[in-house]
Amino acid sequence: MEATHLGFPPLTTLVFAGIALGALLLDILTHRDDKPITLLGASIWSVFWVAISLAFAGFLYIHHGSEIASLFLTGYALEKVLSVDNLFVFMAIFAWFKVPDGLRHRVLYWGIMGAIVFRGIFVAIGTSLLAFGPWVEILFSLIVAWTAVMMLKSDESKDAEIDYSQHMAYRFAHKLFPVWPKLYGHNFFVSREKLEVEVQKPENQEFSLATKGAIFATPLFLCLVMIEFSDILFAFDSVPAVIAVSREPLIVYSAMLFAILGLRTLYFVLEALKRYLVHLEKAVIVLLFFIAGKLALNATNHLFHHGISISPNTSLVIVITVLVIGIVASVIFPEKENTETHQS
Repeated sequence: MEATHLGFPPLTTLVFAGIALGALLLDILTHRDDKPITLLGASIWSVFWVAISLAFAGFLYIHHGSEIASLFLTGYALEKVLSVDNLFVFMAIFAWFKVPDGLRHRVLYWGIMGAIVFRGIFVAIGTSLLAFGPWVEILFSLIVAWTAVMMLKSDESKDAEIDYSQHMAYRFAHKLFPVWPKLYGHNFFVSREKLEVEVQKPENQEFSLATKGAIFATPLFLCLVMIEFSDILFAFDSVPAVIAVSREPLIVYSAMLFAILGLRTLYFVLEALKRYLVHLEKAVIVLLFFIAGKLALNATNHLFHHGISISPNTSLVIVITVLVIGIVASVIFPEKENTETHQS
């Protein structure tokens, strides 16, 4: 069967596109209201998204063999694990903006739509850059290692509160639109006419409208801007990591897309279990250093032909093992403050 420019037959591309579009449509239709998602509901949906991803891996195994399926699963597992740190950042952003639970999945939906677009752009750029030779892989290795080092530093100062009002993305959004300081339903924007009514209410008399602007942004929009900015930074870090697994754009993008599709429900699972997964971020850091080393090995093998490489199956085993160790360590060795809080 003739391959497409993505390196795979048209059937594989069509199956991927069909599953991805069907999953997006299902997500839109089933999460349209502003009701909070329960832990049970989020857990069931998270299992469903994993099952969809495994089904696509099964398709790859049947039509392209175990190695391609292993590459996809390794990239998928890696992106899923790396996404955990990004979701923790989302939690901090939501807490700072005081976004109610019922509105968080709306912001997450648009944030994840942005993540899908950014991943596509970064994957196209990243896989194209590999054509310039092994020095690009060395650059990617340094980016991934730098990310791991930054995570180590942030872990040491994680109790420091971030003031997002000083963030450049927040200030940029303020320059684009005048801002109404209170939430207005689930709206990202609200018209001047509606706000002219709002300022007449006793509870809003301390607020005033800007002299210019027919449309005002709400704090929900500012929160979304911060989420999208976080997505861009995360894509810059995670795409080189997944490219270390495979150079095939379809493998890289499908692994990332299927991992991203389950992030909205995974967020609510992690939010409930965050205090119990205290060592999971350390597992993410270990994996980043592993991926940096894998990229460096690939690059130096092309340059010096030392013959040392890590197979797809070995990579998959390492990723899953480190993840399991991080979860088990969190259960066996919980942080002291979390144990005391739980006992009290």
